[in-house]
Amino acid sequence: MSNERQIQDEDLMDVAQDPEQAHRLRKALKVLANNPNVGGKLQEMAREVLSGRIGMKDAIQTPGYMDALGDRISEMRRAAEDQTMAEREESREKFAAWRKEQEAKEDEERAERDGPSGNIVTAPRRGGRGHRA
Repeated sequence: MSNERQIQDEDLMDVAQDPEQAHRLRKALKVLANNPNVGGKLQEMAREVLSGRIGMKDAIQTPGYMDALGDRISEMRRAAEDQTMAEREESREKFAAWRKEQEAKEDEERAERDGPSGNIVTAPRRGGRGHRA
């Protein structure tokens, strides 16, 4: 898939509520596409969307893809129900640590994307009246 065209965050704005959500959705699709443990229809869907061969809106309206997602969620629910209390607590702790790490990475990525441009001079925005101070 590395030689294929890859969609950008903006390409997901038809289903995302804001650019941040589009960014997180694209990252999630990349995880699904590249994780060998996913396999099957979910991995196929992620790869198809990331390559631009199918739009996310069309993917979520495709019964085979949504059935695969439902099946995976059911598997996760059953696994969670089968955990002991000690396993649940361990899972909560691991998730909290993972989430903290993810938030730090997202903050860093956001700072890189949205950070000040320094002394870079940019052209006026389209439809704008020039540079505003």
